[in-house]
Amino acid sequence: MAVVVGFIVGFLALRFVLVAGREMLQLPVLARVNYRGAAIATACGLFIVMAALLVEAGRSMLGAFEIGDPPGLNPARPLILLAVLGFGFLGFVDDMLGSEDRGFRGHIVALFHGRLTSGMLKLIGGAAIALVLSAEVGFVTGERLVADALLIALAANLGNLLDRAPGRLLKFSLLAYLPLAFVAGVSAVGVALAPVMGAATGLLPEDLRERTMLGDTGANLLGGVLGVAAVLECSRTARNVILIALVVLNLVSEFVSFSKVIEAVAPLRWFDRLGRGFSARSGPL
Repeated sequence: MAVVVGFIVGFLALRFVLVAGREMLQLPVLARVNYRGAAIATACGLFIVMAALLVEAGRSMLGAFEIGDPPGLNPARPLILLAVLGFGFLGFVDDMLGSEDRGFRGHIVALFHGRLTSGMLKLIGGAAIALVLSAEVGFVTGERLVADALLIALAANLGNLLDRAPGRLLKFSLLAYLPLAFVAGVSAVGVALAPVMGAATGLLPEDLRERTMLGDTGANLLGGVLGVAAVLECSRTARNVILIALVVLNLVSEFVSFSKVIEAVAPLRWFDRLGRGFSARSGPL
């Protein structure tokens, strides 16, 4: 029940923040041209950050007055929130300062030419956050620490790679969340993760209708948070399997377009297009 309530509260918090902050969507600094040539507000993952922060603040306040869990009882909550804030911040920097350099190779080439791109800053910062979070989970060996940090960082980067079409990343994130939610159940991780994913779901209608774009703010955040949840909840064997899959997907992305693969595989194409029927015909928020 706590997980369901957390998910619903996260969803409602996002809807409240989105309505309250609707004027922000009209700011020129956030405007980006999408694949249809329409100017849409980017970096709307900020609404997920704010919703998650409000939910955690509310849970802490209520817990202090003996309504729900007392503060400090769930160690996963501050770790998940740190992932939301940290990866969201790095994504926002890239959204606002992003250059034309694309892909890991592009950022490396720029670095060899004496330029530190916002994308490389995001990658370096993401690796640092991943190391801090992995160390807090519980130190076992140096090798395990590096492996878990790599899993988190690659999950965050994969989120950025998938965010290329309306609703795509949110739908695939929710798909990845389902087995995590099943494994976590009502554990500390399950309770901590639910409001974040509820908030992400709250943004799905606007993303599908091309009223908003997650931007790297939301993409980086969602990938990173799911990576942290996997490290917190999954067994060592499961984490190794996830890590291998993430390494392969991140490497393949340097040579193959995920969008072309999705379009070529019927089930993936159906899932990717699901819910886009309203598209750009919808009016402003």
